[in-house]
Amino acid sequence: MNQPNPQFSSYDFDPSTTLSSHQKQSLRAALEDGLPLTPTPYRTLGNAIGLQESQVIETIQHWVDTGFIKRFGLVVRHRELGYKANAMVVWNIPDNQVDEMGDMFKQAPQVTLCYRRPRRLPDWPYNLFCMIHGQDRGVVVAEVERLVEQYSLHDIPRALLFSKQRFKQRGAHFACPH
Repeated sequence: MNQPNPQFSSYDFDPSTTLSSHQKQSLRAALEDGLPLTPTPYRTLGNAIGLQESQVIETIQHWVDTGFIKRFGLVVRHRELGYKANAMVVWNIPDNQVDEMGDMFKQAPQVTLCYRRPRRLPDWPYNLFCMIHGQDRGVVVAEVERLVEQYSLHDIPRALLFSKQRFKQRGAHFACPH
């Protein structure tokens, strides 16, 4: 869960009220394309839509603090970085252990994404999902086995679901179409 940043507390100041509706919509639309890859992305984004860097930062922080933006992070295009294989590892963790196991997986360096989902019995018994990337399938399999050894998961049912196709990766869409 995102915690409010005391430097830009939404309780003391609402930067989004200082922006016009058009400026808010422009900022929301610009964020859909992601931050520019520059040394000062917030300044670059602000310059493109007529805002100061501080207005961009404060407004984004306010939107995170108030829940308008649920998560603000990176979409990494792993293949361009040399990671050609990735698998979603699905686990059937006992319900009384799944939260603790998820917390441990999230700390593991080889796990890039981890979340819990309800089982869909009888066909889908898995309730914990984690993504692992590697330079090839062998590396991914070895990383999964390392998790199994590290957390003594030999008896926990699991499946490795390797990606066969890469779909378009992008951030959230929340700007209204014109």
